[in-house]
Amino acid sequence: MAFLLRVELPDVPGSLGALATALGSAKADIEAIEIVEHRADGTAVDDVLLELPHDVLPEALITACHKLEGVKVQWISRYNAGASLSMDLEAVESFTSEPERAIEQLVSVIPGTFRVDWALAVNRVDGLPKVMFKTATAPKLVPDAEMWLGIRSARTLDPVSEWKNTVLAGTHAKGRDGQSFVVVVGRHGGPEFLSSELARLGHMVALAASVQLD
Repeated sequence: MAFLLRVELPDVPGSLGALATALGSAKADIEAIEIVEHRADGTAVDDVLLELPHDVLPEALITACHKLEGVKVQWISRYNAGASLSMDLEAVESFTSEPERAIEQLVSVIPGTFRVDWALAVNRVDGLPKVMFKTATAPKLVPDAEMWLGIRSARTLDPVSEWKNTVLAGTHAKGRDGQSFVVVVGRHGGPEFLSSELARLGHMVALAASVQLD
């Protein structure tokens, strides 16, 4: 199973090596490490993408990290195999840096992050589907949008006759204000969306919804 671990550690030579050794002792196989920031107080924040055997609990990673002086685990979450660490982290940074515009920012970075041609966010206003945000190349809404508002997880969507040769996927989320919305993405001519891509999309949209300020 893949996990994404964010840790705070002393920004000194040897700290990263000690962290890698500690994670290895917990049977973790490190896939990539991304430096998130260097702080003025002499600490750094790193994201670590790793694989963990099915018989090892993620708590083992936290225990291993906390045995190191000055190391703190900020959070750990499941991550999907095949994910692009650097692109995903750039996308997350784009909407967490402006929480009041989190969903709008997410929509704008989805094409580059997921290799799609366009993205749009739709909600219901006065009983009808309405576009919240969309990329410049996104098409106009079609009657199918009403059906999209009923989905409850990341999935592929049926083709739309008006959008010829476009492969579609979408996912549902609920913001901190309790309002539901759906993000829909399209690829002209394919390829089909992989299950790992759908999982990533669902995870990222849910995160943006939790970040978005009222």
